[in-house]
Amino acid sequence: MFESLSERLNLVFKKLRGQGTLTEQNIKEGLREVRLALLEADVNYKVTKDFIQQVSTRAVGQEVLSSLTPGQQIVKIVNEELTSLMGGASRDLNLIGKPPIVLMLVGLHGCGKTTTCAKLARHLKEKKGRRPLLVPADIYRPAAIDQLESLARQAGIDVYAGSRGAQPVDIAVQARAEAMRRGLDTMIIDTAGRLQIDEPLMEELRQVKDAVNPSEILLVADAMAGQDAVNVAKRFNELLDVDGIVLTKMEGDARGGAALSIKAVTGKPIKFIGVGEKLDALEVFHPDRMASRILGMGDVLTLIEKAQANIDEGKARELQEKLKSDTFSLEDFRDQLRQVRKMGSLADIMGMIPGLSKVVDLKKHQPDEKELGRVEAIINSMTRSERFDYTMINGSRRKRIALGSGTTVQDVNLLLKNYAEVRKMMRLLGKGSKKALRRGMAFPLR
Repeated sequence: MFESLSERLNLVFKKLRGQGTLTEQNIKEGLREVRLALLEADVNYKVTKDFIQQVSTRAVGQEVLSSLTPGQQIVKIVNEELTSLMGGASRDLNLIGKPPIVLMLVGLHGCGKTTTCAKLARHLKEKKGRRPLLVPADIYRPAAIDQLESLARQAGIDVYAGSRGAQPVDIAVQARAEAMRRGLDTMIIDTAGRLQIDEPLMEELRQVKDAVNPSEILLVADAMAGQDAVNVAKRFNELLDVDGIVLTKMEGDARGGAALSIKAVTGKPIKFIGVGEKLDALEVFHPDRMASRILGMGDVLTLIEKAQANIDEGKARELQEKLKSDTFSLEDFRDQLRQVRKMGSLADIMGMIPGLSKVVDLKKHQPDEKELGRVEAIINSMTRSERFDYTMINGSRRKRIALGSGTTVQDVNLLLKNYAEVRKMMRLLGKGSKKALRRGMAFPLR
């Protein structure tokens, strides 16, 4: 996410840092380029204008001009202002009150509302210890109820199976009574959407709101829609007074206009972002962390949280010992690959590591997720003894492994070659060789 904006901003800051001293003139020239970068990223024009004015006021003052590192000071100011633009601090859901707490998700067709309901329920169950009930109140879209029931089964979440054909208001009221009866403390309502905002849709949503008095109304918006998403958010907020926003499809948004504009335009915080199709691909939105990622400074805290949630601590210690003793096998390689893939897109993970975008060209080194699936298939097709001693894999064994994994002998050869290189790099890193790391970054992933 934010790839194009991040790339443009880093070029601007590299140019500013390369100058020994800064004047008001070259600061203004740099900020002009920042302004163009934001507009190209589809950031709202007024938001961009106000942002540049705010940064300019601080950048041409003594805070920068008298600094020993003026270029770095400007990056610091832009980082702080980006954080402020996106809301300053993360905002949690309001889960205080008599259960069941009602969360109502609204939005247009195709924004990912139904999937977000299931993701949010899973998040509340696993991170907050809540007992949620999913409520399918979209009676118009074909298979919407079936979709939510299927997602609920995958996530191990209770779903309200009311009488089909009932009206959304009746479904919401009956579901709340059911939640109380079953001792469930949270209720998430999946409402209907439209291709565009119209009065019948808004009247139905207002009726549901009046009937169950939700603690939170969350607008689900498609980040890839850019300014259209911002306009939709503004209109929904005017008509319903939403409490927060969930931006979906962030993993495919290279520009970031919606994320940077929506808080300033609506005054309502982004509370979550969707970063993939899987049910665990929902993240709490942290403006400070996102600003750091935009500026190529990484996001270590989110990376640590993902690692803690997905990587087995005992296995990690065991792997550490294997790396030290040079007994890292293909089976260990496969197990680590599985754990890392649970953390999400590898390109996204690489973007969270501070400075990595400046060490390697991420566009050239982004691994193909499908290729990683092929790698796992190849290792699965090996015998246990082959996984522990790759040197025994001769020509006939390579043909058998390729046939069993649906790949080619060339694919098997490439995996074994890269695995041998990884082992070599690990041995060098174990001896503290920094040069080895730089050479290791150059190894092809394909």
